[in-house]
Amino acid sequence: MTQAAHKHDHDKCIEQALQTAREICDQRETRFTPLRRSVLELVWRGHKPVTAYELLDMLSQQGKKRVAPPTVYRALDFLIEEGLVHRLESLNAFIGCPDPSHKHQGHFLICRNCRTVKEVNDKGLHNKIAKVAEDNGYTCEHSMLEIMGLCDSCR
Repeated sequence: MTQAAHKHDHDKCIEQALQTAREICDQRETRFTPLRRSVLELVWRGHKPVTAYELLDMLSQQGKKRVAPPTVYRALDFLIEEGLVHRLESLNAFIGCPDPSHKHQGHFLICRNCRTVKEVNDKGLHNKIAKVAEDNGYTCEHSMLEIMGLCDSCR
């Protein structure tokens, strides 16, 4: 693969995520406050999982007034509820959702070395998980699958 194939316009990516968030909040008549915007921007900044306390530190470095942990958690809860962010249970961290236009189950590949995360949106995988639940007498209401391993760059 060429170097050009690996180029990524990160600023454009962040701006697209923020624009999508504004549109979704407008459609749903929810408030996309300055703090929620800042938190979402910081989540997207590194394309890697970020913890709530890392977000607190980053907000402080931006010169924001002192923000209490519950305030950041409320902003994250809002972003999760709107489908803009996913919580990675195994890392107790958060990652931006690349396709927040519809509700979907979270299935993630996580590199244990560099912490890169790739969201996998595979309907067949979701159907298989739902079938396993059904075969065992359960109704699948929500599933989250986190696969820890090594990405191509770290192998």
